[in-house]
Amino acid sequence: VQLVESGGGLVQPGGSLRLSCAASGFSFGSYDMTWVRQAPGKGPEWVSQINRGGGRTYYADSVKGRFTISRDNAKNTLYLQMNSLKPEDTAVYYCEFDMYGSRRRGQGTQVTVSS
Repeated sequence: VQLVESGGGLVQPGGSLRLSCAASGFSFGSYDMTWVRQAPGKGPEWVSQINRGGGRTYYADSVKGRFTISRDNAKNTLYLQMNSLKPEDTAVYYCEFDMYGSRRRGQGTQVTVSS
């Protein structure tokens, strides 16, 4: 099982980024997928979730209306489109899923929002 996040970087407030999570080693289309983030000195924060088929999405209030989660099961890839970024969105972003009661997570990608 492997999850590899990419797409992070440094962006000015109000800017946009698109994160990707490439999945391999498991049946990607059989699992709901989640984005979580962790800011320096803080605990993990759930950001967004998408069901297996991509038809149902859920968002934390802090990102609702600004972030969009999506997936391409043919490409085994999860996405997070982030618009109107704020300094408080600065964090390491991880994709993860639950496999048999065990959370599986990638190595993360750093997002820094700063002028």
